[in-house]
Amino acid sequence: MTEKDLKDRRFYHADEETKFAERAPDRTPQTEHPAYKLAFRDTDFLLREELRPVRFQLELLKPEMLLDEARVGSTMVMYGSARIPSPDQAQAKIDAAKDGTDFEKKVAARLAEKARYYEEAYKLARLVSEKSIIEDGKRQFVVCSGGGPSIMEAANKGASDAGSESIGLNIILPHEQAPNSYVTPYLSLNFHYFALRKMHFLLRARAVAIFPGGFGTFDEFFELLTLVQTGKMKPIPILLFGKDFWTRIIDFDALAEEGTISKSDLELFNWCETAEDAWSCIADFYELEA
Repeated sequence: MTEKDLKDRRFYHADEETKFAERAPDRTPQTEHPAYKLAFRDTDFLLREELRPVRFQLELLKPEMLLDEARVGSTMVMYGSARIPSPDQAQAKIDAAKDGTDFEKKVAARLAEKARYYEEAYKLARLVSEKSIIEDGKRQFVVCSGGGPSIMEAANKGASDAGSESIGLNIILPHEQAPNSYVTPYLSLNFHYFALRKMHFLLRARAVAIFPGGFGTFDEFFELLTLVQTGKMKPIPILLFGKDFWTRIIDFDALAEEGTISKSDLELFNWCETAEDAWSCIADFYELEA
């Protein structure tokens, strides 16, 4: 490159400027003071209360840019409990509670009964991944989970066993947690803000499967329903697995009878029990080959 090259940059890249700063020969009270650090290299500065809007923007931009670079066109999002055991672990869950209280034994038995949903989550992720749908040069229905254990692990494992990459959107929590080993490393993303994480779950979502879960699953499920109900988000297939579980926990019909939702709102989601049920709903919605 010469100074006469019209394509040459007239300003240095930030990484080059950083190297200039690191090569500075003088170490003085001025250069050693935190105030002298380049703002984008000053972690203490970036973590200040006043910088929250900047951190919001960073958590919006980084995943968006990485997913664009990975040619992810759309996602198949899968929500569900972090506590449901795999079929292989179901009996161990019951055995571990055998000396516990009656309540603990009951909980263990109920969780073990739900192990079939781990299997269905795995099957759905594998089935969708094996379709290998490409449009406009981008991969469609890329499996995306919360990156954790149980149902989330089943989703990423299903995609991995199909030879496909998958996304894990983890969140920093006070207790120790880490991505499951089936998430594609360069698509393993971590968040500080729940709001930004939930936004990224839905920005590319073209179908969402919801399995039995707790507060987190409820939060994600009802926010999705609200976005579609209010017209803030265009309808997509919402696949609700485990009718016995959900109708025991929530009386959807009663909500309509009380007038707090419309009866037609109960048509926003589809009941499913198997991976094949779910894919059939997706294929019908998008007029794809079943």
